[in-house]
Amino acid sequence: MFTGAMVALVTPFKDGEVDFQTMGELIDFQLESGIDAIVPVGTTGESPTVSHEEHKRIIEFVVKQVAGQVPVIPGTGSNSTAEAIDLTESAKRFGADATLQVCPYYNKPTQEGFYQHFKAIAEEVDLPIVLYNIPGRCGAGMTPETVIRLNDLENIVAIKEATGNLDQASAIAIGCDITIVSGDDSLTLPLASVGGKGVISVVANIVPADVKAMTDLILEGDLVSARKWHNKLFFLAKNMLGLATNPIPLKAAMSMLGMASDEMRLPMVGLEDSKKQILRRTLKDYGLLD
Repeated sequence: MFTGAMVALVTPFKDGEVDFQTMGELIDFQLESGIDAIVPVGTTGESPTVSHEEHKRIIEFVVKQVAGQVPVIPGTGSNSTAEAIDLTESAKRFGADATLQVCPYYNKPTQEGFYQHFKAIAEEVDLPIVLYNIPGRCGAGMTPETVIRLNDLENIVAIKEATGNLDQASAIAIGCDITIVSGDDSLTLPLASVGGKGVISVVANIVPADVKAMTDLILEGDLVSARKWHNKLFFLAKNMLGLATNPIPLKAAMSMLGMASDEMRLPMVGLEDSKKQILRRTLKDYGLLD
């Protein structure tokens, strides 16, 4: 359930509201492309700017649309443990297969605080948990020792590693058997060299079959062949995601490709016109635009 190509699904908006029709079309595209799991309402899904009511409606919608074809792993984390439990309980009620739990942000817990936060969620809701370690977004992150300690809890089963630090991933892999997946598209293959089993991918929103081709080879142990896909995907990931904060460039790309609107909610704004030219050239170089 927690390996391979998993898409960090965007949340499309139309006139200020969640565009469920387009979301359904995007889900169908992912399923037709063979994606291994769908991860809605995470960072890429703009969870900070959807209301709690919208958050729950999105989870319910995605679970129904997917209809058991692949696992659904919604983001239900928060910097409030009580809120994270509430969202996670809702995800379980709607039939989600697991949840993605980001490290509490802004309030910067101690390592003991991280442990007690995730322990409380794990004990309160009987649903598999994928930890999400991304200190660049949260202001603080977990050490390998904390992750290893958390892995002793029965339903903490995987971690989305987005620290960009292979030493961190190596220490986790050596210290426990938690499943490690990449949170950075450009690092999926390097992470595989120290035990990574896939990616929760941003670029899979537009090229899911290519991301899956790479992760399938990784899971087969053929890292040499996987490197060909890494080389193809690398500049798409780096050039697109390096232009502005995710998901701004992704939504701009999806708009150019006719997949979804580039509408954002404040404080996120659309991609600058000068950067759109770079993005368009990147999509052309990849073969996605004429």
